[in-house]
Amino acid sequence: MTDHGFDPAARLRDREANDLRRDLAPAERVAARSRIATDPQNEPPTFDGDELSIFAANNYLGLADHERVQAAATEAAREVGTGAGASRLVTGDTPAHRALERELAETRRTERALAFSSGYAANVGTIAALNPDVIFSDELNHASIVDGCRLAGAETVVYDHCDPADLRRKMGERNRSGSVEESWLVVTDSVFSMDGDVAPLSAICDAVEEFGAWLMVDEAHATGLYTAGGGVVQREGLSDRVHVQLGTLSKALASQGGYVAGSQPLVEHLVNAARSFVFSTGLAPPAAGAAREALRVARESDRRDRLWSNVERLREGLEATGFEVWGDTQILPVIVGDRSATMALDECLREHGVLAPGIRPPTVPEGTSRIRVAPMATHTDEEIDRCLDAFRTAGRELDLV
Repeated sequence: MTDHGFDPAARLRDREANDLRRDLAPAERVAARSRIATDPQNEPPTFDGDELSIFAANNYLGLADHERVQAAATEAAREVGTGAGASRLVTGDTPAHRALERELAETRRTERALAFSSGYAANVGTIAALNPDVIFSDELNHASIVDGCRLAGAETVVYDHCDPADLRRKMGERNRSGSVEESWLVVTDSVFSMDGDVAPLSAICDAVEEFGAWLMVDEAHATGLYTAGGGVVQREGLSDRVHVQLGTLSKALASQGGYVAGSQPLVEHLVNAARSFVFSTGLAPPAAGAAREALRVARESDRRDRLWSNVERLREGLEATGFEVWGDTQILPVIVGDRSATMALDECLREHGVLAPGIRPPTVPEGTSRIRVAPMATHTDEEIDRCLDAFRTAGRELDLV
């Protein structure tokens, strides 16, 4: 009999053979230190052994266990409920959502903001709802942007990473060959999650404006870390030149969800046309409450300064040890090159009490395997020193430095 089914076990074996198999590793808590369990499959995780210093989280400001943020989540659950209960177009639109969106819009210096159930949903929903004829996308944009381009069904032109000259050249080529009535959308991350570098947004704005296109910037890894809790767009003073500002609530804002900020007509259009918003239950009110309070803490406290101080100490120490460190943000890619050596360093760091993940192809290009180090504002001087000591010891044991 013909078999039209699937064989997940065979697919897993193929991944194993190609050294691409991943496993879950539950953390006991979200903090600068935690115990990590091996993948328990369908059993409860068992946490034993010592705590590890966590240099792997996107909880950049260390707000996931902040008492004000936790209290805000509790209050939203008590006042509104633990879940939105429906799409926000039905009964799932609550005061918690609207309060969060008002403060996001104020921070992003836009007319309005809209919260989605995740940053991924915000990206795919927004790009598809804009329905551009042509999308110009940075070659290292996040997977959610790539999938948004696919869902939009638009012709996608990939330009060289962080290269506004190549963007301008490709827009010029399209301008000569395409229809004058085409709608164009340029999409870029502001901070790139694997290389830790920053898009040259001012120069990209210049190119976009030259051709009358629209610009969408994903601030997932920048939200909350710059001017008054904003992102790179705010740091560079470009709020009035970026048509669509997008980000996540699950990294520096220590919650869950995503958002889009822009003009009133843009947001109203998304409310009606973004399928990942229209046909999805609204963001859980406790997540909205937590994100709103985290944004306030980010704007009012010295946590951003403490984060950047930790970043500087780590970068200087890693480079002094002999490691090559890319980027210029809170994401510190320690380049090893060989994938086997990278995963050996990952394991050796764990043995010395530090969790910092090895990243290998296909996530990054062949020959650029790396350890992705992500410090938090809540890491103490002792924990930074522990991380540097672990890298020194592991690097020498593996003959990498």
